[in-house]
Amino acid sequence: MRQQLHAEWTKLRTVPGTGWLLLALIALTTAASAAAAATASCPPAGCGYDAPKLSLIGVQLGQAAVAVLAVLAVSGEYGTGMIRTTLAAMPRRTTVLAAKAAVLTGLTTAAGTVAVLGSVLTGRLILPGNGFTAAHGQPPLSLADGPTLRAAAGSVLYLALIALFSLGVATVVRDSATAIGTVFGLLYVLSVLPFMISDPDWQLLLWRISPMNAGLAIQATTGLSDLPLSPWAGLGVLAAWTAAALLGGGVLLRLRDA
Repeated sequence: MRQQLHAEWTKLRTVPGTGWLLLALIALTTAASAAAAATASCPPAGCGYDAPKLSLIGVQLGQAAVAVLAVLAVSGEYGTGMIRTTLAAMPRRTTVLAAKAAVLTGLTTAAGTVAVLGSVLTGRLILPGNGFTAAHGQPPLSLADGPTLRAAAGSVLYLALIALFSLGVATVVRDSATAIGTVFGLLYVLSVLPFMISDPDWQLLLWRISPMNAGLAIQATTGLSDLPLSPWAGLGVLAAWTAAALLGGGVLLRLRDA
């Protein structure tokens, strides 16, 4: 496994755009979170904002960079034909996929941690100036607060799962444009479908099976009883999508020719 990990690290590190995509993850997440914090306000009478979730809203944008990076980690090799060399040198195909997943998870977790910490920091600095103060029922954001820590750590886990989910989809599809379109469709399009229909039962079902809506429930710190899924259950839905994508990718990688 060490040989495969070293090979996949070398390939991903030398893929054009890897560094820029990781920087984009950090920049997009932090900037979008800062913009959301700057536009929100909490009057003296109080407000119903979930401040930790508000400060982490940039994850919804930053995940796009994660998805593109994960897709390129697989489809780039198919596009150049390098996958034939990889599988000839390392014929244990599931081990190759596991090594890709491990390297991608490590990079995403590292960059995602920086992005999430930057988002929390911007929220802590910006929100008090907009009325988010203890006097208004909104104490400053702090990772010493259990729910806030869970929202932040869960957001990092969410990004890592998005990376693995995208990796699985790319392994199934193999084409960059198709894989990115599929991932974005499942994340963004499926997330808005519950708001486009009037039947409450279908709304609830579509919300619960949406990988983005369900997964981002991990960021909620208030009104948990009103959520269609609890925070950890929601992240579990995303984990199930990820497991299905990786399983499908692993099976097809073994069965198909390179």
